[in-house]
Amino acid sequence: MTNIIITDLAQKLTKFSDLWSPKIVAELNESYIKLAKLKGEYVWHKHDNEDEMFLIIKGELKIELRDKVLCLKRGNMVVIPRGIEHRPIADSEVHVMLIEPKTTISTGDSKSTEGKKSTQGEWI
Repeated sequence: MTNIIITDLAQKLTKFSDLWSPKIVAELNESYIKLAKLKGEYVWHKHDNEDEMFLIIKGELKIELRDKVLCLKRGNMVVIPRGIEHRPIADSEVHVMLIEPKTTISTGDSKSTEGKKSTQGEWI
């Protein structure tokens, strides 16, 4: 019998409070589905080999690109293509779902993590 699991995202989001530290909640093909809480500015970075998807569950997130700023609200989704430099900014706490290949490191190619933890995520 196939092992099919229903995941309660709201319940998973109550299990952690740390910021900029994605938590893995499921696997999909060769990707992880992650939840994260964001507040403040992240580091400028890019992912040379992976696209990155952000789905806003709660709050508003700005994603700075070198030539414009994307403003995302609850229910919005964006895919940042591989190789595009970006920096997420959350003025107040934002909850996001990320879908990205299992090889994706949160800080991408950034040499300066400015105190941000570089991670692939941990399971919750």
